[in-house]
Amino acid sequence: HRINLANRDQYVQSALDYRLHEFDFQVQAVVEGLAKVIPVPLLSLFTGEELRTMVCGHPDIPLDMLKSVAVYKGVEYNSPLVQWFWEILETFSPSERSLFLRFVWGRTRLPRNIADFRGRDFVLQVLDKYQPPDHYMPESYTCFFLLKMPRYSSKEILTEKLRYAINFCKSIDTDDYARITRDEGIGEARTVILNLDHSDR
Repeated sequence: HRINLANRDQYVQSALDYRLHEFDFQVQAVVEGLAKVIPVPLLSLFTGEELRTMVCGHPDIPLDMLKSVAVYKGVEYNSPLVQWFWEILETFSPSERSLFLRFVWGRTRLPRNIADFRGRDFVLQVLDKYQPPDHYMPESYTCFFLLKMPRYSSKEILTEKLRYAINFCKSIDTDDYARITRDEGIGEARTVILNLDHSDR
């Protein structure tokens, strides 16, 4: 039927009904899945935002929380290198902080609170085996929430290396790996880029 002045109200109502119920089947499947984990009536105790935070973690990256679970190896917590590190994270945008967390932990959000870390510490380790240190990139071990860094000589170099790492070391994502391999013909994509020497630039 064509829409005209006589049936326009019926069309609007039909369109609204369709849009409001087009995902009923999928929503019911989600509810049934949740019901296997938690009694559905209990969900009414939380707002939508509270429930999202409980399931997905903080949408932002609160650095105070990250600092509270940080431990340091091969470097003192009050050393210039550690201070530079946190100062750089402070300047990162929310999206850059998510990229950093993905680089070091394989996830883009922090847990809801300290208890949800369940004893997992963020480990920042500084090693002197990288020589000269400014020619090397940071290494991450996402299974251990571990970041290894050379003893960089300046805050500027640390900023450059860290930004490069979080933006371009993404092959932990298998979709990216498949795309890179297909589109660029790269035989092997590595999560960590080592020994990246910029001395020839």
